[in-house]
Formats: sequence, C-alpha cells, structure tokens
Amino acid sequence: MLKDIKGDIMMRCISCGAEYPDDEIIYTCNQCGSILEVVCQPDVSKDVFRCRKSTMWKYKEFMPVDPSRIVSLDEGGTPFCKCDKLGKELGVELYVKVEGSNPTGSFKDRGMSVGITKAIELGVDTVGCASTGNTSASLAAYAARAGLKCVVLLPAGKVALGKLAQAMFHGAQVLSVRGNFDQALEAITQLALQGQLYLLNSINPYRLEGQKSIGFEIVDDLGWKSPDRIILPVGNAGNISAIWKGITEFQKAGFIDDLPRMTGIQAEGAAPIARAVREKHDDIVPVENPETVATAIRIGAPVSAKKAIRAIYESDGLAETVTDEEILSAQKLLAQTEGIGVEPASAASIAGLKKLVDSGKIDKGEQIVCVVTGHVLKDPNIAINACEEPVEVDADIDALLRVIKGN
Repeated sequence: MLKDIKGDIMMRCISCGAEYPDDEIIYTCNQCGSILEVVCQPDVSKDVFRCRKSTMWKYKEFMPVDPSRIVSLDEGGTPFCKCDKLGKELGVELYVKVEGSNPTGSFKDRGMSVGITKAIELGVDTVGCASTGNTSASLAAYAARAGLKCVVLLPAGKVALGKLAQAMFHGAQVLSVRGNFDQALEAITQLALQGQLYLLNSINPYRLEGQKSIGFEIVDDLGWKSPDRIILPVGNAGNISAIWKGITEFQKAGFIDDLPRMTGIQAEGAAPIARAVREKHDDIVPVENPETVATAIRIGAPVSAKKAIRAIYESDGLAETVTDEEILSAQKLLAQTEGIGVEPASAASIAGLKKLVDSGKIDKGEQIVCVVTGHVLKDPNIAINACEEPVEVDADIDALLRVIKGN
C-alpha cells in the first residue's frame, strides 16, 4: 500500500500546525483559515532514481499519491540549458530550466498530474479551476486524460489566445467571468466548498507536490548539488514555494548539502509579494486591479503568498519587480541570444536577473538557475507584435542577396 512505501502522509496547516488526513477534501485550515501543505518525507536512497525514464515521476517516492493510479502525459524532464552567451554578458554562470517543453507548454502540467491523480483517488467526477490561462490549459488536458469533467473560469478579455484555445480544444467547459482572476478564483472556490467540483488551483496542496519536482530536477541536473540561486516569476506564488519544498525535502533526505536562495520576480503592476518582502512583512496587501502584459502573473491576491514569503525568508532570498518594458526586452534577449522562446511572464525571471546583477544584489560569478515557465506560443500576439513584418522580395538570387547583404 501507499503508506507502506512513504510512511505517514497528511496535510498540515502552515500557520497553526493543525493536521488533516490525506483522504479528506479540504483546501484551507478549519482551525485558522490558513493554507495547507502536504507532509511526506520517504526514507529512500537516491540510487532508486537511476535508470528511470526522465519524467517527474522518476521521483515517485516523493509524490504523495498512489503510484498505481498515476495520470500522466510524461511531464517533467524538461531541458536544463547552460546559457554561456547570456551568462557571460551578465557575469554569472547561468542555466535556464525550460518548462515550456511540458506537454501543454507550461510548468502547470507537473501539478496537474499529481492533482488529477489525487482526484481519481478521491473518487470525484468533476474538477475545476480559475485561471489566467496556463492552469486552465493544463487542467483541461489532464482531465481529458483521466476522463473527468472539467470546468474553468477565466477573467473576461484577460487570457492569451494560445491558452484559451487549449482549454477549449481539450473539452473543458470554459466560462468567461466579468471580473479579474481573483474574483474568478473566489467564485470557483465557493463551488468547490459546496462540493460541486474538486478545486485544482494552487490553494490545493497536492498541486504543489507536482511542481516541487522542478527543484528535484535542478539539483539532479547539477550533479546532486544546489545552485547559488533560483530565480523565477511569481504570480499566484505556488511555484516558488513548491520548488523550495522539493529542494528542502532532498536536503532532509541527505541527497544534497547546500540550499539555494529563492528569488521571486513580479511585474510592477502586480507585485504584492515583492512589496511585502521589501518592507519585511509576513503578509501581503492585495493589489485590487493588477495590470501587466505578463498575463500569467497578473494576480493581485496570490493564494500561496504566505508560502512564497516563507520560502524567500528561509532561504535568505530576494524579491524584485520589473516593468513591462523590461519583461518584453528580456523575452527578446533570451530568444535572440540563446534560442529559448518564452511567454512574457517567463521572461520576468531573466529581466529580474539582469536588474539584480546591475544593482549589485547578485554577485558576479554566482551559479544561477532561471526557471522559464511557459512557451512563447502561449501568448502568440505578444510575440508577433514584437517582430517586424517579413520583407517581401522577388524569388530572384540577385534580389535576395541585395536584401540579405543589406545593399
């Protein structure tokens, strides 16, 4: 049985420590209303990972679900690219973890694989989420894979075309809500609390159990050691806390010695966590009307804020903000320097790295891993608008050479 492999699995409140069994459908603490995390620390050797297929399920002993019921599209095992040109330009040893190579084009697939597997364990027939795009695209695909009904709420007029098309194409019931993401999340949470569906936003702690595998892969890719720093975009804040959880689990297991500094980057128009960290607070002040070109992180009241702030403080990390102009510039820089195409939110990690190096908050020579969370085609209009129109030319060798040579 599962518990014989992993030991006791439970959910625990991050604020008051109240504990809940792993077969209870619950999203927040009944005692204090805070968010929950899954407690699972197996006693295994890292030798068990050898010769396994390079997906996130390579580390299945650390996943708190029944391994015989896994719902997967072979997510994880994403490229870990050493970026020498850009690293040299910035004066750091730079690696980029390319999460856009997951099955639906974003890191969300990791969490949905675990979350949908848990839904199957719990015997639910309908799953749902609120989304700025990537969550809905991923949930729709994994629900289809599992044969579950899927309902997604999207903020009207605020979702990139590529993501909207994915959710609809995979058969989800897509509802466009008059309001922003935070209002959509509040509405679908109420439906979940009434038992109408199983909620798979990142307030569900099992979602983050899949996303922590990014941390597993980073230290594995580096030869079982931690980088100096991990930098990633922060929207609803589940990813930064999940990666930190994964890496600390590997340290507790004795697989690595050191830990990275977790560094979260937010868009200036949606930066409640960065502001809280800057002011050394433990709680955020929500942004009522978040705005940024980076739609995936356009979130004013991130549900995992407490976990993210804790990860930053515990790791002696940083939080920074970047402008839309800095994001779009970094998106083009990464594509044209290293050949890695990402959506705007993903480029926030590169923009943040550049800003922190320029300000001296990151030391020259640091070993940095930037997580880029979604594929460039998630937001095709942004990419198209950033490019010039193709030059029209006759199919004639001399004419072609004149244009190519700039004559």
